[in-house]
Amino acid sequence: MKKLACVVALAGAFLSTEALAWGNDGHRVVGAIADKLIKGSAADKQVAALLLPGESLESVANWADCVKGTWCGPQTPEMVGYVEANPKAGEYHYTDVPFQKAHYHDGEVGTAPDDIVQTLKQAIAVLQGKDGAAVNPHGFSKRQALLLITHMTGDIHQPLHVGAAFVAADGKFVVPAKHSDVDAVAIFDSRGGNNFLMDDDKVATMGAAHIPGENPKPREGVPKALTKPFHSYWDSTVVDYAMRRSSTRTPQQFAQYAIDSKPQVAINSGDVQSWPYQWADASLVAAKSAYQDVTVGPPQKQTSKKGEVFYNWTMEVPASYPVPSSALARTQLIEAGYHLAAVLQAIWPQP
Repeated sequence: MKKLACVVALAGAFLSTEALAWGNDGHRVVGAIADKLIKGSAADKQVAALLLPGESLESVANWADCVKGTWCGPQTPEMVGYVEANPKAGEYHYTDVPFQKAHYHDGEVGTAPDDIVQTLKQAIAVLQGKDGAAVNPHGFSKRQALLLITHMTGDIHQPLHVGAAFVAADGKFVVPAKHSDVDAVAIFDSRGGNNFLMDDDKVATMGAAHIPGENPKPREGVPKALTKPFHSYWDSTVVDYAMRRSSTRTPQQFAQYAIDSKPQVAINSGDVQSWPYQWADASLVAAKSAYQDVTVGPPQKQTSKKGEVFYNWTMEVPASYPVPSSALARTQLIEAGYHLAAVLQAIWPQP
């Protein structure tokens, strides 16, 4: 138990509240699928007009995450300008609807005016040629709108970027009726699953037992992690598993595999402005699967270097979890790529 407490404390010290859905490869997969699907279409021409020479949807798919720091390289003037104009940009990437819910509804618990559904709606409107404070309160340019749609269509298909887990003091998942119910006394916020901590050695062992190929080796000079946040598992680990189970090594290879497999993808209908709602509802279904049969321990109180109090939980998943989770990730990545292509073609249809 002492070791466990130490692990929880160390994990809390390094835990980031900013989620990077699907990780670098996952987002590139989504962009690469869309690149292939729109090739030669009217949407392809419009996209090319907004991208810089040499750019593609695949290459810009991580732009909205890269603006958060320097891990993609030095910040460009374009990135700096975007961040300065959008102080709440980190909130654009997710919503926190209780995963037990069936639908995303404006104004209900977990939703926000700057969440991913609202941001996608605004970006779609901008590419449709609409403007003004009512439809574009953040003043997105058309290029920014394209960059955001490319990234956030991937984000919204990551189950934990839509379906949030709220935990009662007894460790059971609950559905708060209103956000004020999440008081860190009776009901706690898991911060998109970032505060659920899995034993990293167990995760590696499960992956080795169920997924072909070798687990990724730790980067040189980076200390081995003791724990893996559940959100991080869904951001990157399942993408690695999905690619390995598909016998692919790169985003472009996976994209071609996806198209060659002729997947059955959910078709969106109605006003394209409603599509983000449809995507969020589908991700709530996926989130229910992501949280199936997982258990968490009691809350562990932590204090950040800034003096902020938060809580972590140890999480256990079934021994076979890498199999269903990687299958779900593969489905969600493919749907995201197809939906990105579809929304661009709906905005810019063939003449």
